[in-house]
Amino acid sequence: MASTMSNGCNKRHKSSRLRVAVLGGVSRTSLPLALLLAERGHSVTLVETDPEQLKAISSGSFPFLEAGGPELLRRCLAEFPERLVLSGECATVRGCQVVVITATTPIDEHLNPDTSFVEACVRELRPHLEGGETLLLRSTLFPGTAELVTSLTRGQGLDVSVSCCPERLATSHAVSELTTVPQLVSGSDARALAHAKALFAPLGVDLVELSIQEAEVATLFLNAWRYVAFGTANQFYHIAVSKGLDFDRIRSAIVHRYQRASGFPSSGFTAGPRLFQDTMQLAAYCRHTFSLGHAAMLVNETMPDCLLEQARKRLGDKGKGLSGLRCGILGMAFKPDSDDSRESLAFKLRRLLLREGAEVTCSDEHLPKTEATSSFVSSAELLESCEAIFIGCPHSEYRSLTFESRHVLFDCWGFARAPKLNIVPASESMKKDSSRRLTVAVVGGAGHVGLPLSLVLAQHGHEITVVDTDLKKLESIKAGKFPFLEAGG
Repeated sequence: MASTMSNGCNKRHKSSRLRVAVLGGVSRTSLPLALLLAERGHSVTLVETDPEQLKAISSGSFPFLEAGGPELLRRCLAEFPERLVLSGECATVRGCQVVVITATTPIDEHLNPDTSFVEACVRELRPHLEGGETLLLRSTLFPGTAELVTSLTRGQGLDVSVSCCPERLATSHAVSELTTVPQLVSGSDARALAHAKALFAPLGVDLVELSIQEAEVATLFLNAWRYVAFGTANQFYHIAVSKGLDFDRIRSAIVHRYQRASGFPSSGFTAGPRLFQDTMQLAAYCRHTFSLGHAAMLVNETMPDCLLEQARKRLGDKGKGLSGLRCGILGMAFKPDSDDSRESLAFKLRRLLLREGAEVTCSDEHLPKTEATSSFVSSAELLESCEAIFIGCPHSEYRSLTFESRHVLFDCWGFARAPKLNIVPASESMKKDSSRRLTVAVVGGAGHVGLPLSLVLAQHGHEITVVDTDLKKLESIKAGKFPFLEAGG
């Protein structure tokens, strides 16, 4: 099925307003979507089995860090409470036209996808389905999951359609990105596709149609591509460090006003609940022949080990070791300015340091107080008490911190200290100064590299001698004929 795109987001017909149930109520995938759908006119039932979480939401308390989330929740509760129903019972999906399922297919200890969470969710739903509904799968899933869901419903004689509309939003920015990022939509039949388009149309984004399996694979491709790109940067970081070079300085020079390098990521811990998982799901989908994905995993997952090795070497040069040393890790979330620590490699770094006998202190004011974070201290306390400082996650507020000369800093993100580059501005280098005009010989000057350079240098005042053994090219140049295809040559 070829992809098509539509944007009917401004057609606000009452007939397109749906009765929607969103399962997994307080998750980062479910809650922003449910609130925005309600704000834009759909009648939404948010299903959450945890009564304490339901109570908190109903009182206007947003459960995690989300830009614009608390304000949106208060607006929904105050201005159109009739369009947002909070429920702890799965039975309340009865009568809904669309049921949004946010269960995912995590990988198991053998790096194979586990569909049991999706299967359990569908089995719990089945007694409450009447026929005519669309089950809309919202998370990234192992390809073929939509077909599995179809078999679980049709096998019970239910006329239920299935849609896969995966989200690809940045953690803590779902509210804003739901109304800016184009939405992939698909359906097992015309009814499912129509329901998917009607659901997302009021959000005001382009709707890009795919087949169900294309939609399942698309987000895996996206997240695996990002994971491999980060892995490439981290591999370059490994190489630079092993040769005693400054990766951040090299990268900064490469990307400076160079558009083709705009997608060159910086190094750092590549973690979180999606990139690694989706890369391994894609590997399982192609029977583990995705060698790029596996190579990226080996690089990304060993970044804490790389940082530990740096610490051993640098401290050893000072006559010190990690055993008994007070080490601090600044930032424990998996990404900057987030309160989400799922799969964060900062915790792996902590385990490695503890194994070396270090005394480890952690700090992250973004993370909620739990048993896992009960021993965390403020960043000021950490800097006061620790000698070796590791950047675990570069939250933006850390830019205002002052590191003392006694601190030994380990930063694979290139965050704490900006690389120093000597950049001569173009306006200065272009000044007409005859004393700076040079006499230049360009060896190989008739070739693809040499000739354009020779002509541009001559155009800007230098005296150029073109040296080349290709006499035919030299004759062609003398005759005013450019010897090869060159735009503007």
